[in-house]
Amino acid sequence: MALMEISVVPLGLGTPSVGDHIAALVDFLHQHQIPHRLTDMGTVIEGPPAKLLEWARTLHELPFEKGVQRVVTHITIDDRRDKKVSLGDKITSVETRFA
Repeated sequence: MALMEISVVPLGLGTPSVGDHIAALVDFLHQHQIPHRLTDMGTVIEGPPAKLLEWARTLHELPFEKGVQRVVTHITIDDRRDKKVSLGDKITSVETRFA
């Protein structure tokens, strides 16, 4: 499995708040049982690389379906193939160094 961090930013809303739009994206992840972790600055999703790219496209398109005219999406994919990687593994790895 690979990890993808994604940040979808709808622009031109007339308000600085994007919470309702982000909630719709998280709802999509819940409805499709996609392993993810919401953070203050984005969402980390776990899955096969091809699915991550498919989901990134869908998440990018969702605000447009709600009438948003401009969306900026940032994605970072960590595709490690020498060992299994899951949500939280990197945090645990760093935290054990302080034990």
